[in-house]
Amino acid sequence: MKKKTLISLLCAGVLTVGAFTGLTGFADKKDAEDQVTGTGEYTLLSTADVDKAEEVTTDGTITGVVDVAAEVMPAVVSITNKSVQEVQDLFSMYGIYGYGGRNGNGRTYTYESESCGSGIIIGQNDEELLICTNNHVVEGATEITVGFVDDEICQAAVKGTDADNDLAVVAVKLSDIPDATLDQIKIAQIGDSDQLQVGQQVVAIGNALGYGQSVTTGIVSALNRTIQMDGYDNTKLIQTDAAINGGNSGGALLDMNGHVVGINSAKVAASGVEGMGYAIPISYAKPILEDLMNKKTRTETVDEEDSAYIGISGQGVTSEMSELYGIPQGIFITEVAEDSPAEEAGLQKGDVITKFDGSSVSSMTDLKDMLAYYAAGETVNIAVSTADDGEYESNKIELTLGALSDYQQDNQ
Repeated sequence: MKKKTLISLLCAGVLTVGAFTGLTGFADKKDAEDQVTGTGEYTLLSTADVDKAEEVTTDGTITGVVDVAAEVMPAVVSITNKSVQEVQDLFSMYGIYGYGGRNGNGRTYTYESESCGSGIIIGQNDEELLICTNNHVVEGATEITVGFVDDEICQAAVKGTDADNDLAVVAVKLSDIPDATLDQIKIAQIGDSDQLQVGQQVVAIGNALGYGQSVTTGIVSALNRTIQMDGYDNTKLIQTDAAINGGNSGGALLDMNGHVVGINSAKVAASGVEGMGYAIPISYAKPILEDLMNKKTRTETVDEEDSAYIGISGQGVTSEMSELYGIPQGIFITEVAEDSPAEEAGLQKGDVITKFDGSSVSSMTDLKDMLAYYAAGETVNIAVSTADDGEYESNKIELTLGALSDYQQDNQ
């Protein structure tokens, strides 16, 4: 019998969901202030930008895996994601009365699940500590907590996500972090994945299986690999044989100078398969993360009277649909309400919304979840792809959100 190979994200229910690595330099919390430019925008420091980095050995060089681990661990955090899952009751669905029970409808139940992963401190502003991870680590979260090197645990909020590239940035309020913890944490340093060579030694750090941060080592097995999975269709990945397991997702792939060169994100899981993990190259991820770092952190849903709406109906476009029909991934608009904010902004039936305020959207549920944090009257940027002679052209438009209460009143 032919064995089936499975390429999977590094998350598995209660035990997993992963880690990310840092991008900004072996610096203490004070050095993080240098990451804010004069314009108030964040940039990630490269190795050449860090002139205050601490010496990692007596002669200022890293000599082995032990040194890499010792220096990077203070920049690594654990991330716990609590979410609500929905399941169908199979007993009522297929029970003694046949499919769907007596009335043909199975019952749906929800339950709270918890998954664990890791992240890396990549900067701070006047109010927040910024941490990078994978999108699938925080996707669907109702509550996120971060655990630091001294085991201190703090609440966190999603600052920005990019599902198309499986990247995310979360924020922790500095006021919630004890001074003793701030004294111990560090900011990791970004490397240059474009300079990687096959056979080069690398180190992976992540919260494997949710047991806590662990360290593995191996080599770069191959470069520019592609895998068939949502969020990775167009990404040329790093392949490594450093042991990567569930919980390493989003974790650090480091060179022997302790610089981040990749974000561990996926692996091949099959009987007889070993040592085939994949990481997002850091040079590819850097500009995306910088955009996410500059988004406004939204931590509380708006009051009901301030609830916003756009005025569209739509259908999510999956990667399979995108490949089959040549439609960009996002929300395919099936209807635009008359006199709605969407109509005023120029949205039309057949357009595809790919991003809302800089974050990727792939379903109406995604859009509704995001709108819960925006108030009527706010103006947001929306990325839209419009068909032109069979080819889709991407544009950015500004849309002022309408008041949901007014819409409901007009449509009673």
